[in-house]
Amino acid sequence: MAKKEPVAMTEPDTEEPAAQASAAQAPQTGRQAHASRRNFMRKVFFASGATAVATMGGAGAWAALAADETDATASATPSGTPTGTPTGGPGGAGGPGNQSITEDFFGLTTDGKKIDDLFTVHSEGVATAPVIAAADAFLAGLSATQKSATQFTVHSTEWRLWSNVDAYDRQGVSIADLSDEQQALGKALLKSALSADGLETTEKIRRINQAAGEAIGNTDSFNEEAFYYTVLGTPSATEPWGFQFDGHHLVVNYFVLGGQVVMSPCFWGSEPTEIEIDGTTVSVCKEEVRASLAFINSLTAAQRTVAVESTTKSNESMKAGAFADNAVQEYTGIRGTALTAAQKSKLLGIVEAFAGRAKADVAKARLAEVRAHLNDTYVTWAGGIADDSAFYVRVHSPVVWVEVDCQAPGPLAGAYGASQGSGATQMHVHSVIRTPNGNDYGKELLRQHYLTSPHHR
Repeated sequence: MAKKEPVAMTEPDTEEPAAQASAAQAPQTGRQAHASRRNFMRKVFFASGATAVATMGGAGAWAALAADETDATASATPSGTPTGTPTGGPGGAGGPGNQSITEDFFGLTTDGKKIDDLFTVHSEGVATAPVIAAADAFLAGLSATQKSATQFTVHSTEWRLWSNVDAYDRQGVSIADLSDEQQALGKALLKSALSADGLETTEKIRRINQAAGEAIGNTDSFNEEAFYYTVLGTPSATEPWGFQFDGHHLVVNYFVLGGQVVMSPCFWGSEPTEIEIDGTTVSVCKEEVRASLAFINSLTAAQRTVAVESTTKSNESMKAGAFADNAVQEYTGIRGTALTAAQKSKLLGIVEAFAGRAKADVAKARLAEVRAHLNDTYVTWAGGIADDSAFYVRVHSPVVWVEVDCQAPGPLAGAYGASQGSGATQMHVHSVIRTPNGNDYGKELLRQHYLTSPHHR
């Protein structure tokens, strides 16, 4: 068996001048050219990524990471003192005007202070061999140029550079830039990580994006191919790694460490959420909407006075979308201790709509984690509670954050006869699932791995 050549996982912001010149001379597709501004962002904010390593675990963790790094950290100087608590408040529009990482990763918290000992490195019995094999096959199918643009180190800032916005400049390799054979390998990677429902949801979001783009005559911006793959680290059964799938209304972050998987942040959305394609009605994001309405309607009138913070719904309510990794949000709404067993089950149903998009063993581990903190889970609601009402719901606990946000018609309003900027509607849904207290992107597990693994000390 031929020995595989090592894969160079260089960062675009640390390329040698010759490599940059070569890349500049290489022919690019229109969508590949979009990476230029993204790379500029990485240059500007890479130093903050270095100080994030110090924040993750002090000098010991930095030394461990530095030992594994080559050119990726050549231009970064670790901070002598961890930066501590995050700056800035909640946000999450993820729009073109909000595309910079200006602070170290800290994670979602209620008060700027992380809760310790929530996440530990241990086997959860998750079968990761299939996703490792699929990622290896995907990388092997790429050309050297494609692989250089697609593979990053596991602690790269690339994890955080995702957005649900259509016009956002993305790194990696897009579906449009892959051959049929390479596209099949990319789909196989998604299939290895996602459940049947999760895979179907990703396909529907892409198909609706294409159909809506056709309906308004703008498939340059809205299509089913402008979705990008990146791989973080080297697929391994023992070392940390992961991948990201990133595009309009669809973002999957998937971190792997041994028998553990962290699939967050994940963004699922669509405009419209229902459209006719080739004579068949295609709908998406209905599970989270139904589960949310089922929960709020299970509450008594007295309970709803606690859960519902507003009976009206603003055009956009999301707090922790793109570029809001460090959102600070206190607990609000109704607490799990005030719910009956049946109501708690419906609360879990909201989380399950998201967790169930991963493979069954990953979803099982995730839901067990959520159940363990169910009494400390809070639900906040805004908007109506009728079947067709626009609403916002937030499920928030020490270990999970879910938002479902019915938004106002946006750039694809014309595809379903709406007017952009009019009232919020179930025809335009944004939703996100995250892991608070520092474990989005598996970062808390990554920190512990580098601190405790003998070969990294």
